[in-house]
Amino acid sequence: MKHSHFFYPLLVFLTISACKAPEKTDRLSKASRENRNGWIYVHLEGSPSDIGYQHGYLLADDIDTSIQAVQHLFLHETNRDWNFYRSCARNFLWNKLDREYKDEINGIVEGLHAKNKNYDSLDITALNALEELAYYYVPLQMDKVKPGSGDNKAPGNCSAFIATGTYTKDGKIVIGHNNWTSYIIGQHWNVIADIVPEKGNHILMDCMPGFIHSGDDFVITGNGLLITETTITQFKGFDTSAVPEFVRARKAAQYSNSIDDVIRIFTEQNNGGYANDWLIGDTKTNEVAKLELGLKNHRVWRSKDTAMIGSNFPSDEKLIKEETTFNTKDNSTSPNARKLRMEQLVLVDMKGKLDIDNGKLIEADHIDATQNKNANNRCVVCGHIDEDSKGCAEWDLPAYYPMGAVQGKVTTASLAANMQLWAHMGHPCGQDFIGETFYKAHPEFAWQSKYLKTMKAYPWTLFAAKK
Repeated sequence: MKHSHFFYPLLVFLTISACKAPEKTDRLSKASRENRNGWIYVHLEGSPSDIGYQHGYLLADDIDTSIQAVQHLFLHETNRDWNFYRSCARNFLWNKLDREYKDEINGIVEGLHAKNKNYDSLDITALNALEELAYYYVPLQMDKVKPGSGDNKAPGNCSAFIATGTYTKDGKIVIGHNNWTSYIIGQHWNVIADIVPEKGNHILMDCMPGFIHSGDDFVITGNGLLITETTITQFKGFDTSAVPEFVRARKAAQYSNSIDDVIRIFTEQNNGGYANDWLIGDTKTNEVAKLELGLKNHRVWRSKDTAMIGSNFPSDEKLIKEETTFNTKDNSTSPNARKLRMEQLVLVDMKGKLDIDNGKLIEADHIDATQNKNANNRCVVCGHIDEDSKGCAEWDLPAYYPMGAVQGKVTTASLAANMQLWAHMGHPCGQDFIGETFYKAHPEFAWQSKYLKTMKAYPWTLFAAKK
């Protein structure tokens, strides 16, 4: 009896210890969310899985409404339901993702499930690839059925500039970008993501809810890189066997330490999706570059004393000839008209004066260079296709289509050193889009009214990453 009595307390202790549940770490402890002037600022930090969980949990409702809007738009405009896009994610996207990005997407799904949103990894992968699937892969399939039917599907989204040296007020880099897209999607491009991953660079970028990359691409990294882009419109080409653009874009932001690194990451295993003119700056060297990246061709321009612009036009003759249907001589098109105006602003009128204030003015500009007058149409930097009676033939869009500049961002080398940027949600010019008024005037677009009500223009707002 003494023997048994001696071991009894120890037995109880071991039993209690074995049954005690392991302590759970709070996966949200380093994360935060703040709504400011139409934007959602989120700080995400930790392992890929935890960053994803934080993202999915804090933005659950926003991811839900974004996917619903994308589903609705794509069904109407590409005649393909969401199951088609999920099948693309399953068949040729998911297995091209690095393990850490699979973990991050799975983390987003976990966060969504914690908030009772029933999505899975295929939904989030398809969402991230929305541009390259709808406007590059789908046209490729269309051309297989009827040659030429996929022409003019690649989007003409965005106007941008990057400048350095004698072109800026302080001789250091200034960069600006406004996002052109359908308002039904663009109203959701309202996240400022401050990401501190376990490995790689601290990132500050704009994006849509659910994106692991920027998407319209305005990125500051903690090691001094600045990255933006504008699409090459009327581009044709897509390779399902290569790495998705959204993966290469995230990897370039997270793991580049130089302009050369950015170029290398974008060009290796390039699938041609979301073909862009990438504008890249390195504040460590004060050098800027333009990477024009197609599928078969790419070209690089770089300098420490220049200004470069983007408005959806390609520049390399070989790329234009082999991979686009773009007409460089037609100044009535939106890309060429905006190119004329951007050249006038960035290379002439504001040369030596470029700073934050003038960068904001560029993003909000309303001069139509083809008419040399103020206008609300497809040919101005702050685009308003919803007010244009001519539509956009180069993008296969009808007149008065609800699309244009949906937001803008500007930063400088000095601001980027502190991981700061200025951002404007809604038309940078300050004009609101009022759905009720628009649908009365243009009932042919009433099919969008369920998911597009109003897109309000907010003030310019300064955002800073948490240190």
